[in-house]
Amino acid sequence: MQSWTPNTPLQNGQYIIKRAISGGGFGETYLAEDTEENRLVVIKTLNREQQQKPDFAEIQKRFRKEALDLSKCYHPHIVQVYDNFPEDGLWAIVMEHIDGDDLAAYVENYTDENGYLSETEALRYIDQIGQALECVHERKLLHRDVKPNNILLRRESKEAVLIDFGLAREFQPGKIRSMTAMITQGYAPIEQYERRGDFGYYTDVYALAATLYSLLTNRVPIPANYRAEEDVKLSPPQKFNQKISDKVNTAILKGMELEPVNRPQTVREFREILGLVVKPVMNIPTPPPVNYPPIPVQQKAPQNIPTPQQNNQEVQLKSSCGMDYR
Repeated sequence: MQSWTPNTPLQNGQYIIKRAISGGGFGETYLAEDTEENRLVVIKTLNREQQQKPDFAEIQKRFRKEALDLSKCYHPHIVQVYDNFPEDGLWAIVMEHIDGDDLAAYVENYTDENGYLSETEALRYIDQIGQALECVHERKLLHRDVKPNNILLRRESKEAVLIDFGLAREFQPGKIRSMTAMITQGYAPIEQYERRGDFGYYTDVYALAATLYSLLTNRVPIPANYRAEEDVKLSPPQKFNQKISDKVNTAILKGMELEPVNRPQTVREFREILGLVVKPVMNIPTPPPVNYPPIPVQQKAPQNIPTPQQNNQEVQLKSSCGMDYR
């Protein structure tokens, strides 16, 4: 079983482990130094629990494939994957190091007197993560673990970045399939409590709506399984924060509907309900005015009125031609 301690060199010394950052249900995360690029990076690998499983080889194969899929999701609000390599039989994924707090910690430290984020600020982060999820969904992937702890804020720009794709899975819309039943209480929709369920874009929509609920109320929503089994209704977020607008309150409740069919079916639809996306209005172009050239004014040629002298000459001339004017 592999576990890396500080100063452990990887990839012939290109990466030097500095310290462990965290451990989750699937992976262990380390802060490391990239000696070639002279930068800090995050290195993630499968944890000891996964290494002990009889199907570890298959788990590791999926782990690497998901990392490769994530590397294709190049987006400013998705953590960037730099590299992947095997180290003593254990695959490691090298990712961007983001200097900043996660949204859960940020809410605890930088909110108003009631412990809430303002609606404007919360919607800004949800919009950014929503755009990131749209990029993920375009590649037929589901994140399946959207929550405040998995959203980091860059310290300088305060831009939100989606991290921890350990539960990300490939899926085909409209097909019921088996997925690992790993959940985060309060943010996971009802279909994630079943190993075999009807997963779709709306699975991440629920978690995104639950994240917005938490940012605006500083509360973790009631778990979906408890709502279903005990027939308990979800309290509207306005109950805890009266500053929430009716539009946002309605959108959150719609996004957190128990039945997937009742939710917005895509993240973009959810963003539209929140008023974050303006539907394009078909404009019929007005033809430009035609600048016709000015109509020239035709002036009559001046009449040549003969002088008396000219008259006499003309009469004489015509008379000499044998013409008689009498």
